Amino acid sequence: MEPHGDRRADRVEAEGESVLGVRAAVVCSGADQGVAALTNILVLVVAARLSTAEGFAAFSVVYTVFTVLLGLSASYVGQALVLVRGGTAEVRGACRNALIFTATVSTVVGAVMAVGLAALPGGTARGLTVLGLVLPVVLTQDSMRYCFATLRLPHYALAVDVVRLTAVLPALAAQSNSANPARLVAAWGLSALPALLTGAMLLAPRLRGLRAKPRQLLRRDHLGRRFAVEFTVGNALSQLAIIGLGLIASQLVVGALRGAITLFGPMNVLFNAATAFGPPILRRAPTAARQARATAILAVVLAGVAGTWTVLLIALPERAGRQLLGETWSSSVALLPATGSQYTAMAAGTCALLTLRLLRPRATLPIQVVFSLLSVAFLLTGYALGGVIGAAWGLCLGSALKACAAWTRIAFVRRETRSPAPQRVASMSGDDHP
Repeated sequence: MEPHGDRRADRVEAEGESVLGVRAAVVCSGADQGVAALTNILVLVVAARLSTAEGFAAFSVVYTVFTVLLGLSASYVGQALVLVRGGTAEVRGACRNALIFTATVSTVVGAVMAVGLAALPGGTARGLTVLGLVLPVVLTQDSMRYCFATLRLPHYALAVDVVRLTAVLPALAAQSNSANPARLVAAWGLSALPALLTGAMLLAPRLRGLRAKPRQLLRRDHLGRRFAVEFTVGNALSQLAIIGLGLIASQLVVGALRGAITLFGPMNVLFNAATAFGPPILRRAPTAARQARATAILAVVLAGVAGTWTVLLIALPERAGRQLLGETWSSSVALLPATGSQYTAMAAGTCALLTLRLLRPRATLPIQVVFSLLSVAFLLTGYALGGVIGAAWGLCLGSALKACAAWTRIAFVRRETRSPAPQRVASMSGDDHP
């Protein structure tokens, strides 16, 4: 028998879902991603405007490291969480475990970073030291978004992200011009505290009284392991390769690439949202065919948005560009055609991988491994042949080939599932289950 508090939380949650409905949930999820996208791009734009080219290059290295850690956290904890099935108590228990696990692990990792890098000289090392100190705040706050998605409460995720946006901009704007990277990282990280507290208050009625079992996330069959590997080979490798270019060439290369990527911040958030929050919504489609059709339409829409955004950025006047990125604009503007083409290809690839995750989750890992390694090879080869512009076109080529491979794999999976015999074999092998 469930405690009285659990029954009350179940009733509150059920009422919230009935009020929202499917269309309202989609609208809230879209609005939430829009707010998150705006926050992401404004943080980097403000940091670029407050920094010198060298300072923004150092900040970019720190932010890239954070992006890798955030992606690992989202993959291991968040993406596995949104696929949890079961009763209300089981789902809410999984959310509580995810939050405790994220807070604990991020605290340990952040402490190691802060202690290990505190004695090293340079702006990048100091920025990474501060990142270690604020890491538990920013990662735990982000994991709450996945909890709200899992509990089908996207309007709460939207509210928390609005708090995040309204707190971070004044915090960064209060910093002086030419502020060092460590100071900017501190202001950005600590400004997540109001959103963290807001999320905690909204989640408390639903998670209070549940027994915590965060060690469940360390089980061998935890889906997060597979998703973390996919992220490592699918995204983190290219991010780390960019950092490597900064070590062997110049940090200004990192700043130029990061500046161009910054301008496509909204697309990054939309891609991440499709991967992380798409499954709970797409699962409401009654058949696999409709799910695949929906993701194909989403791919076309996202590719169109990426192409339109690229044209607008290329047409941006020099003065307006410098208002966005400061001194970094001059080195980033030449990369816009290549980076825009890459994001158009990424739109198709992201939706293809989302389709495979719904139809056959285990089919995504081989594609990620092979074509992500190729992307890193193209990045390095492109830089050797054509400098930073060649590196950007190398990343574009890798993303385009990955998208082609993923949609080809979907065609084979759809053909197999339409045949009765292969469908029975797939079901017995477990390939059609996450």
